[in-house]
Amino acid sequence: MSEHEDLKSAVEGGEGIWVIRGSDVHRGWNGIRYKTGMSAKNVGAKQLSMNVATIPPGGVAYAHVHVGFEVMLYILEGRVRHEYGDKLRRVVDNQAGDFIFIEPGVPHEVTNLSDSEPVVAVVARSDPSEWENIVTYDRETGELGS
Repeated sequence: MSEHEDLKSAVEGGEGIWVIRGSDVHRGWNGIRYKTGMSAKNVGAKQLSMNVATIPPGGVAYAHVHVGFEVMLYILEGRVRHEYGDKLRRVVDNQAGDFIFIEPGVPHEVTNLSDSEPVVAVVARSDPSEWENIVTYDRETGELGS
């Protein structure tokens, strides 16, 4: 079964309303685990994607840039640090209950500040393809990768 077929198997409904009930952690990208969420891949979304992300204790989502789309997060559990901006020189820490907005093109790296507890966050993107329009970022040189 392909990834797209597998993502579609969790979806119920049709004719304008689609539902995913209590999905499990299913996929990973750059050190983050994701519950099956909604995107162009399984509900035909044209402008959005949304899921729940988990960064394991001590985990890091290494430096990257969202190309041409916005991201909003709501931290459900844990404490997280974003190092961001040119060569990741700026820092902001967040915890459960915080909302975060990341503008398109802002380099950032995300670190779970705990060695024993995961970070869990709701993630909404203005890109229906989820993480396909993300490129790596070299924090030393400030250059974009692929």
